Amino acid sequence: MRIENSFIPVEGVGETTERRLWGRGVTTWEAFDPGVDVAGVGTTTADRIESFIAEALTRLDDGDAAYFDREFPSGERWRLYENFREETCFFDIETTGLDERRDRVTTVSFHQGGETTTLVAGEDLTARRLREQFADASLLATFNGARFDVPFLETSFDVEIDTPHLDLMYPAKRIGLSGGLKPIEKELGIDRDRPDISGRDAVRLWREYERGDEEALETLVSYNREDTVNLRALADAVCEVLDDEVFVAAPDGDGD
Repeated sequence: MRIENSFIPVEGVGETTERRLWGRGVTTWEAFDPGVDVAGVGTTTADRIESFIAEALTRLDDGDAAYFDREFPSGERWRLYENFREETCFFDIETTGLDERRDRVTTVSFHQGGETTTLVAGEDLTARRLREQFADASLLATFNGARFDVPFLETSFDVEIDTPHLDLMYPAKRIGLSGGLKPIEKELGIDRDRPDISGRDAVRLWREYERGDEEALETLVSYNREDTVNLRALADAVCEVLDDEVFVAAPDGDGD
């Protein structure tokens, strides 16, 4: 599903009215006719839809993901993914614990445009490098990053992360997938190249590295990178299911 299929940002257009529009064949902005006979779309709402389309077309042409992040309901942020897939930065952090004011970030991996980069504490994990990694991203994607990864980085490095953010934990829950990242991956058939390790293992590996075990760091980095790369597979899978449930099936009914 693409942004151009969406009318839900418009004041007066909820999920039911949007599905009614799709059911009448108005599945894209281009297909909208202000004279369309759809329950819930009177003259005022039609004018609002036209105004939104005019603004949104310009914003989309400019690649302004932040505009759509503001306009879309937070639960519909997944709809931005298809348009900004190649400019999405997937990232995941490892830490020495769960308290961002007491514990440390040890590694951060980023995956964007087919390339994966890992920053390591004591080597190249700095506020400047973090800003550089996020600079080219139109959209960020994490798993539980809104509550963990983002505040941890902001507190630890005094950076502000204001790029639109798709936390995949929430759309996954929407399609009935709950629990941690690894169980969800298994349910979706997303494979891993190496055995799983726990958060406790990640802390242990970092402590072993601090004591001089370079192989422990290699294992930790490999684990962190795989988490990050698999986020793209997770985003693809979850958004495909939502597309089938929300958009593809919509013309078969009025959404009530």
